[in-house]
Amino acid sequence: MFAPLRRAEHRGEESGHLNRNVKEAIHKSIFDEKYRVVAVQGDRLLVRGIRSGEILTIINPEPETFLNQEDYPPGKLIALTDPSTALPN
Repeated sequence: MFAPLRRAEHRGEESGHLNRNVKEAIHKSIFDEKYRVVAVQGDRLLVRGIRSGEILTIINPEPETFLNQEDYPPGKLIALTDPSTALPN
């Protein structure tokens, strides 16, 4: 009939599952997550990842375009886009 799992076999399966989860997490990109605005500080935008809780500081690449709290109020939900995948103008 059914053979019971030995403890060593069971731990091995758990370990393999954990390793897959770690590998998947490593391959996730900052562009795969949504963020909430924490604050605007001059030319910097501080955001917190919804899933990860990680805080990112985004530096404005266009100093002539100002960041302000009217455009980025605390709590606003945003997504980041990868500039390397943007279509050329």
